Amino acid sequence: MQFVIDTKKRASTFAYLAPGVAALLVLAAPTGLAARDAAPVVSTARQESAAAPYIRPDVAAYLKASNAQPMPALTAEVIAQIRKLPPSAMPSRDLPVGNIAVVKDLAMPGGESEPIALRLFDSRTDRGPGPVVVYYHGGGYVLGSIDTHAALAAEISRQLDLPVVSVEYRLAPEHPWPAAPDDGEAAARWVAANGKVLGRDVTGLVLSGDSAGGNLALIASAALRDKPAAVPVIMQVPIYPATDFTREYPSMKQFGHGYGLDDSMTALFRQHYKADPNSLKTSPILGDLAGLPPTVLVTAGLDPLRDQGRAYAAKLVEAGVPTTYYEGRGLIHGFATFRRAVPSAQADTVNFLKLAKSMLDEIQASAK
Repeated sequence: MQFVIDTKKRASTFAYLAPGVAALLVLAAPTGLAARDAAPVVSTARQESAAAPYIRPDVAAYLKASNAQPMPALTAEVIAQIRKLPPSAMPSRDLPVGNIAVVKDLAMPGGESEPIALRLFDSRTDRGPGPVVVYYHGGGYVLGSIDTHAALAAEISRQLDLPVVSVEYRLAPEHPWPAAPDDGEAAARWVAANGKVLGRDVTGLVLSGDSAGGNLALIASAALRDKPAAVPVIMQVPIYPATDFTREYPSMKQFGHGYGLDDSMTALFRQHYKADPNSLKTSPILGDLAGLPPTVLVTAGLDPLRDQGRAYAAKLVEAGVPTTYYEGRGLIHGFATFRRAVPSAQADTVNFLKLAKSMLDEIQASAK
């Protein structure tokens, strides 16, 4: 069953892709955009809201094993020890990087800081003029790197058929806010202006990231709307992003313990990050969203950040921004980088990237 609601001459479509798999919401989207890839069935959201949330079997198994061996508290001392470990010593919950034609390490000037490391992933050795994805990894502004998120960056390149530049922005507690959003904006501007260094003819940017990186993508997108870079931002793909540090949403309480991203961990991340919650460099939902690029926004059904992702998507719609909202039903925060530990997450990752590809194809077709 598919529901279409026409509000103020903007069409909204709501559907579920498959039982127990994912929800798709296409909001304020041009005719035919993204929804054509959906296989909608009857929604069960209302029934679930009154009962225990749906948890996929592989997610339940992962959570059981993870909760039996909890991480140590991420104090500054523990983080300092983690920093000393080589990338190969960090356990991975994701799939291997897989086949990718180009993996190239680069660096850009870091302003007052050391140079910022970048890594180019491309599914093609050579390509003509086109957009480039700028990707910001997750990790609570404290953890993560271009190494930990290499497999997801490569997957994005393959699925979108675009080059991806992954950004090693500065992390807290050594570099508290606003180092991360400042680096995020600077990296987007540098990629826009330095196609020759990349070996690519850059015509536009797609800004993307997961979790904290999704937050940085949204912040950079708004900054480049207000002060354009050498090429425009044509689309944004935030994956389970943080959008609002100023209030507590119901999902934060509902899934704040036992679902992978515990509220105690989030509190430590925020303590290290030291952000001003009321700044637009922290809480992008507080800003004017009109004029932002078409968006594919992804959340997970069991994610403490789910409701602020929903709220941001809704505000985009109210601002008239073409928006596709994808919610991984029965999935947890971080699922796109848990694809080995949670095998069903791979299908969802491919699904939301197919939606992004559909939106991208329509954007490019309309520009001709």
